[in-house]
Amino acid sequence: MAAGYVEILRARHATRLLVGTLVGRLPNAIAAIAIVLFIRSEGGTYSLAGALAAVYGVANAVGQPVLGRLVDLYGQPRVQLPAAVLSALAMTAFAFTGTDPLVLSYAAVAAAGLFTPPLEGGLRALWSSVLHREDQVHTAYAMDAVAQEVMFTVGPLLLTVCASVWSAQAALLVLNVLGVLGALSVVVSQPSRAWRSAPREAHWLGALRSPGLLALLAAFLFVGSALGSIAVTSVSYADDHGGDAVYGWMMAGLGLGALIGGTVYGARQWTGEPARRLRVLVALLAACQVPLMLRPGPVPMVLLTVLAGLFLAPAIACAFVLVDRHAPRGTVTEAFSWLVTTFTVGSSAGTGLAGPVVEHGGALWGFAVPAVTGGVSLLVLLATGRVLAAPGRGAVVAASSENDPNRAAEPRFSAGDRA
Repeated sequence: MAAGYVEILRARHATRLLVGTLVGRLPNAIAAIAIVLFIRSEGGTYSLAGALAAVYGVANAVGQPVLGRLVDLYGQPRVQLPAAVLSALAMTAFAFTGTDPLVLSYAAVAAAGLFTPPLEGGLRALWSSVLHREDQVHTAYAMDAVAQEVMFTVGPLLLTVCASVWSAQAALLVLNVLGVLGALSVVVSQPSRAWRSAPREAHWLGALRSPGLLALLAAFLFVGSALGSIAVTSVSYADDHGGDAVYGWMMAGLGLGALIGGTVYGARQWTGEPARRLRVLVALLAACQVPLMLRPGPVPMVLLTVLAGLFLAPAIACAFVLVDRHAPRGTVTEAFSWLVTTFTVGSSAGTGLAGPVVEHGGALWGFAVPAVTGGVSLLVLLATGRVLAAPGRGAVVAASSENDPNRAAEPRFSAGDRA
């Protein structure tokens, strides 16, 4: 199982790009928790902390596709590094000014979210220039999805350790400095400096003019909603079965399931149509979330959360393949950034939906929300099956690299966004 991952990590630049991207994304991974911890350390209310975290999230959702389009137009170094520095400076201003004046706090977190560099989409655009076989790129997508789960587990842990050893303010500053260093490590690398997006047709919709991409985004809006609703409903369940410790184990179980599923999925080579495979994975994801409604004792419930997360990373990895296929020429970074934004918005919507459902119907109906939204996602994929199965960008054989005219064409890579 490990052989495919080792082969990828041995490829020149691969480990540096993966690690640099993960470190560069740390500020984004811990932003919501960091804002809450910092505001509470300043004596602010949870309502204020939640409002500031929401502002950051909305600004981040807006900024990712916009910055992704700029990366496609001007290259990675000219966009990613300045954005990382501006985001870190904004969060630094927030750390030093606190909540006085309040308007400056809102402006600072909004700027930090808006300028968060699209490192996630940028890495996926780089994989095909670092790896030279389609099967390796697909494995890298799976490894990428697994690495996200590690980052969202390790990031909050680092934050709480730094806050305990120093302070919430120091933790905010240290992790944002690390974020800039991670982005710097990526953009000074040869693949990032050499990468150029394919020539693009000028269009105000950019990547969103692709019907296949729109179908995929619609489906993953509901996948994100399922995840957000589980996070909220699990709080209600934990309140009746042991409190915060049980909630922590449930969230860890969800991440562990995604880690296991993504690792196994990426360890083998998949044949056949990815759109069909995605429908199967989303159906399994929704089906595995239904048993949460049983609400057994804490130990079996944690095991059910492992099951609920099992097909999350595989579904995301498969979606990456389809994004690459359906992104119009010259919009690959923007397209990947739109997937990130849609998933984030869906998660927020799921959080907002699950709250009143739990309040009026309890955890039973709260856990019904992910099953329903997962089913809706499957219906979207079934309804748009022909669109997703259609070849994207009208090519099945990659042209030789734009930066290396002597490289031979590589069969079955999508044409267009190779470096």
